[in-house]
Amino acid sequence: MSLPKDVRTTKGRQNVRHYPPDIYRGNGGEISAWMRPNSTPPDLTMGGGEKCEFIAISSDTNGRFGLYRWTFGENETGPEAHFHRSISEQFYVLSGEVKLYDGSTWVTGRPGDYFYVPEGGIHAFKGGDFASMLLTFAPGGPREAYFEAMAAGGMSEDDDRQEFMIRHDNFLLV
Repeated sequence: MSLPKDVRTTKGRQNVRHYPPDIYRGNGGEISAWMRPNSTPPDLTMGGGEKCEFIAISSDTNGRFGLYRWTFGENETGPEAHFHRSISEQFYVLSGEVKLYDGSTWVTGRPGDYFYVPEGGIHAFKGGDFASMLLTFAPGGPREAYFEAMAAGGMSEDDDRQEFMIRHDNFLLV
């Protein structure tokens, strides 16, 4: 069977070879790149020593994605199994080991491992011993507001917590 010209396989995976519609329509390019230096201090530090750095938030990327560096504290922490309706989530382990749940099995991610969760995909993660990873959400949503609220202790009353979770596209499986 022959594949259409715009589809090729790469190491057993189909690769659709087309780009999304043009966003920039000028002819000469523009000066618009920016950098966040590694020396930028973490945006949030949680009670257990976890740190979250807002590398590129949705408003920085015109809603295309949000990128965060998550560093765990000494003790193991992480959210329970959940899913998102409107965003995909990606994990890239930078250091240490991070336990990743795909809805049926826990796997151990090590530096260089990548874990993709599409919209609706059940997932969870746990880490400790100061492991770190990159989290990407696409398209980008205002995840920093979610992280800030969780760092402040989250919601205390059930109704407020449910509304909070729905507002931040977090659907817990408990």
